[in-house]
Amino acid sequence: MPVTVRIPTPVQRLTNGQSEVQGEGRTVKELLDDLELRYPGVKERICDEKGKLRRFVNVFVNEEDIRFMQGDQTALKDGDEVSIIPAIAGGSFVCRHS
Repeated sequence: MPVTVRIPTPVQRLTNGQSEVQGEGRTVKELLDDLELRYPGVKERICDEKGKLRRFVNVFVNEEDIRFMQGDQTALKDGDEVSIIPAIAGGSFVCRHS
């Protein structure tokens, strides 16, 4: 079930400069796991060492904040649009250069 994922600028170097990519998963968590398989390193920029979304990362499914849904267990369906957005204040993405 492909969904479109909008990638924040600090992470685009891991997606070959793409601001939008396709991914698959029945839930946001499964989608993030799929993105990690396709673009190694993406998940560690978005999730902490326990696999939970970093507190300064906002994820929206069809413009709805998943914090007000089922979090990373929010269900996805074919054609959904997922946006990953770093918070404006309170943190920044961890950018490690290889």
